[in-house]
Amino acid sequence: MTFGMRRDVLRPADSSRADRVTYVELFFDLVFVFALTQLSAYLYENQTPLGALEGVIMVCALWWTWVSTTWVTNWLDPVKLPVRGAVVALAFVSFVMSVAIAEAFGDRAWTFAVAYVVLQLGRTAFMVWATRRHGAAVSQDFTRILVWLSAGAVLWIGGALAPLSLQLPLWAAALGVELVGTMLGYPVPGRGRVDLAAWDVSGPHIAERTALFVLIALGEGLLVTGFAFVATESSPESIAAMIAAFVAAASAWWIYFDHGERIGAEAIDASPAPGRLVRTAYTWIHLAIVAGIVLLSVGDKEALGHPHEHDVPATVVTLGGPLLFLVGTLLFRRVLEHRWVRAQIAGLVGILLLIPAALVLDALGESLAVAAVLALTAAAETVARVRRGRRAGG
Repeated sequence: MTFGMRRDVLRPADSSRADRVTYVELFFDLVFVFALTQLSAYLYENQTPLGALEGVIMVCALWWTWVSTTWVTNWLDPVKLPVRGAVVALAFVSFVMSVAIAEAFGDRAWTFAVAYVVLQLGRTAFMVWATRRHGAAVSQDFTRILVWLSAGAVLWIGGALAPLSLQLPLWAAALGVELVGTMLGYPVPGRGRVDLAAWDVSGPHIAERTALFVLIALGEGLLVTGFAFVATESSPESIAAMIAAFVAAASAWWIYFDHGERIGAEAIDASPAPGRLVRTAYTWIHLAIVAGIVLLSVGDKEALGHPHEHDVPATVVTLGGPLLFLVGTLLFRRVLEHRWVRAQIAGLVGILLLIPAALVLDALGESLAVAAVLALTAAAETVARVRRGRRAGG
């Protein structure tokens, strides 16, 4: 009996559905609003070197589960019932994983690890089965990926069962296995490796899906800031911190969306190896962009809760968020356009100059300065783009 789903659930290449982001994909994304809120709360409460390392593990795990699902729905058609049901099931498991974030390095380590493993293995196994008859090459590629994820799963479960001192190293090793796998093409003895250059992906779909996740991350930051402001007694400091948070979020939106989404879709469609480009620009580089936005919200909450704080953790989260975000957007544009965006380089320099200034600035002062730098970066890039357009038109 031939293995594989009888029904063809691949996205139709010659239809408007080929590039469409479906409502069930957006439903899946809603879970990550809660996940990012939990993550930012954890980082706010654990501003220590150990807390930072644990936060890195969790943000990488969350991003990896989301972006891997996005790759799958780039091939499979979520309009079709089997795929839609699978996405809803993945959303439930993602919700379980999100609930466990606050105690992922504590009493709910087992819940977090099992949910992560079920997500990774279940989604990949479904992909193998769904494409076996109608996309044999894709099915073989995901079989190789499944082998590597299974090896990582052993480390995830082992970390949850091990003493707390071993949990972080084992989970870091598990993520390392998955990272090395994607870098090497998931080689399996006797079965070869995945050839990303041969992967045919939809540029508009990937670009829109990722842009929507960036928007979700920005919205989560405003949500966290809004709740923090409501819980704080109104004062000139809290009002200034709220305004700074909004200006920073709006500027980050402008920097990313003024140009990034459109050129992303165009670059993928024009690339001779779209799979490799998507892996670099959207799987790897966007991790820095999303992590930067999450840290930005933690810094905003710090400015609201402790506006006159003078300590290293407050400075790290307040300046580290916009620094990561600008590094990510700068590399993103470099990969897509093969040029360095001067305005974003200037913005990076501006953030770096705030590091020595942190000796005299408190948390609120740093937040206001960050908002000013991001706003100036957005304005400078837009002015440069308009001038280029005028010269080209003239």
